[in-house]
Amino acid sequence: MFPALETELKQETLPDPYEDFMYHHLQYYGYFKDSLMLGSPLKSRQLLHDEFGEVKPCLREPRDLFAFFSSSGPLQAPRWPIECEVIKESLCHIEWVPPQPEYFYQPTGNEKLPEIVGEEKGTVVYQLDSVPTEGSYFTSARVGGKRGIIRDLAVTLQGPEDNTLLFESRFESGNLQKAVRVDTYEYELTLRTDLYTNKHTQWFYFRVQNTRKDVTYRFTIVNLLKPKSLYTIGMKPLMYSQLDADTHNIGWRREGKEIRYFKNNTEDGQQPFYCLTWTIQFPHDQDTCFFAHFYPYTYTDLQCYLLSVVNNPVQSQFCKLRTLCRSLAGNTVYLLTITNPSRTPQEAAAKKAVVLSARVHPGESNGSWIMKGFLDFILSNSPDAQLLRDIFIFKVVPMLNPDGVIVGNYRCSLAGRDLNRHYKTILKESFPCIWYTRNMIKRLLEEREVLLYCDFHGHSRKNNIFLYGCNNNDRKYWLHERVFPLMLSKNAPDKFSFQSCNFKVQKCKEGTGRVVMWRMGILNSYTMESTFGGSTLGNKRDTHFTTEDLKSLGYHVCDTLLDFCDPDRTKFMQCLAELKELLQQEIHKKFNELGQDMDLEGSWSDISLSDIESSTSGSDSSLSDGLPVHLLNIAHEVNQKKKMYKKKKKKPLQTRKQRNEQYQKNNLMRELKLTEDIPERAGFASTLQKQPTFFRNSENASSSAMRNEKPRLNELHGRDKGSSLDPSKMTSLILTKNKERMQTEKPGFTVSCSPKTSTNPSQEPVPDMKPSWSRNRYPAARRGRAAMTVYPSLHIYTYP
Repeated sequence: MFPALETELKQETLPDPYEDFMYHHLQYYGYFKDSLMLGSPLKSRQLLHDEFGEVKPCLREPRDLFAFFSSSGPLQAPRWPIECEVIKESLCHIEWVPPQPEYFYQPTGNEKLPEIVGEEKGTVVYQLDSVPTEGSYFTSARVGGKRGIIRDLAVTLQGPEDNTLLFESRFESGNLQKAVRVDTYEYELTLRTDLYTNKHTQWFYFRVQNTRKDVTYRFTIVNLLKPKSLYTIGMKPLMYSQLDADTHNIGWRREGKEIRYFKNNTEDGQQPFYCLTWTIQFPHDQDTCFFAHFYPYTYTDLQCYLLSVVNNPVQSQFCKLRTLCRSLAGNTVYLLTITNPSRTPQEAAAKKAVVLSARVHPGESNGSWIMKGFLDFILSNSPDAQLLRDIFIFKVVPMLNPDGVIVGNYRCSLAGRDLNRHYKTILKESFPCIWYTRNMIKRLLEEREVLLYCDFHGHSRKNNIFLYGCNNNDRKYWLHERVFPLMLSKNAPDKFSFQSCNFKVQKCKEGTGRVVMWRMGILNSYTMESTFGGSTLGNKRDTHFTTEDLKSLGYHVCDTLLDFCDPDRTKFMQCLAELKELLQQEIHKKFNELGQDMDLEGSWSDISLSDIESSTSGSDSSLSDGLPVHLLNIAHEVNQKKKMYKKKKKKPLQTRKQRNEQYQKNNLMRELKLTEDIPERAGFASTLQKQPTFFRNSENASSSAMRNEKPRLNELHGRDKGSSLDPSKMTSLILTKNKERMQTEKPGFTVSCSPKTSTNPSQEPVPDMKPSWSRNRYPAARRGRAAMTVYPSLHIYTYP
């Protein structure tokens, strides 16, 4: 009756498009059936409710939505290669600082050198069976490692009087391959190499049970690979007593007497082995004790620490935890972004970045303790920490190689390769931790300046803490890369040694993080090396480092950053002047050693810094091992196929003239083969005289062409005279009069294609012999001429 009114009412009752979309979208996932969107209860925890219990059409904050940890749920369990057996017990050690300094061991000269007898004369009391070594490669991983029942590898005690030690290392970061009892209280130990390799035995961490008090035990590790070690200059192993920890709150401590590091004379014909031996007395009967090369810091330890940060309502405001990538085994590689929120976009864009990382070498746990000290300080409410968060954005990768840390490797990842030699890699699937780290820094450099990059490591041959950097060739920033290490040595004079720092860029270190980041444009790019031993400086001279010492260095890194970036450049310029003086003294020293006396005033700064520095030392993996293990066989097969099917590359023809000559030469060779058996030699000479006359080219063009053709014509003098040509097809090849003219114009030139122009009677054709013919049918015209010689009945093929 009222069409306009009906249309208006229909328009008013149409549903809102957004509500309709959300209704159908959520209904698809089972949130609604026949009720309205806002009136039905939802099962999703991601949609928010107001104080009346009604649903708000918005989601929770992304931090809660994609949180890594839950305060009520368990941590992410480590994933192990499927070949590794893992015990179900969870280990936890307390942190403890010894009340007194732990001094280096002082050799007496009377230390016993034990004879290595092996399992032939001893009894194997512990041995890992299924350990992947060289020749195999990583395939897959799972939580808990190998499937099936976990066997008890330790020997079965025969009774309460049996004093055999019970060994175990199938836990996180553990490393012990075999234990052989060679005497009542003496054991020979064999370490497990890094998985999927046959080398890198340095890190050890194992458990012993069924101990006896006031009895001297001797342990000897028989398969170490480094010829030099800190154990030769006083370093002691670490021991942890579970009873002392439970009753007296005592943790890891340095123990051991009669410590010796020596070469194993029982070589197997391959690489030489070295031995570490020490004696010890356990503090309690029936105790559970642990031995380690250095203070362990496991992947689970890191996750517990990150969980405390995430659950801290203050720290979580300026520390964002994200996943950088997944490792080969599927373990999370964490990335922390630490900075205070900026008030304006301009303030955020003005912030410089600092990148820190640790544990690319899994057996260098001292890097994790320095990182922990840094994080403790930068996440605190200290005014200096707040200032650093205001002016910097910190990108922190606290554990670059979680797989290696979990399985107890010393240097490699599950690819069987040293990751700190592969920062230039393009193999994202084989080296994901390194590839994603470099890619993250590359994107960061596109956004802002990266003031400093530092990768935390451990050192097995030198005491103290020091840095490796990269000499800068830009005279504008000459010696600037040495200012930060010098400042750090002034802030931590009893731990950090500037004299041990090195800034030489070696070719074998081109794949390290330090060099790659420096070449990407980070001037202050460093590797921080912290010793497994202790200090030879100041008040801490001849004492071992504790975890508190290493954590304090993390604080000193922050303190030095503030000095380095102080708007008042007084400290910076003082350090720069001191560096120039130190360098001048070093140059004079070098010349004195060479027996030269030079006046370096005005020219000493032009001397290459690399020439006066020695190479960095301490690494037994200076060179890259190449492709990851699982790609070696594939690469070999590909190389073999390339050799089989490799084709010779044809030389490209550069000009039209060359293309024409090549085409005519091919045609002539084809005709020679086709006419080989045609017996028409008798009328050959007469046929040549019946050919039509060609138009003549200019004398210069003909002479030039004949000069070009002379080498090829001479080549054909030695052609087999038993071959024959079809006279009917050769009528357009040569004009006799043209040949005579060219012979007249250039008498010294010999043409072997006609008896009239030949000066050599031995080349004259006879009925039973064939003449030698040039490869080209005609003298080619000179390039650039507009006019070209025209030959009747001769087709010239030209290619664009």
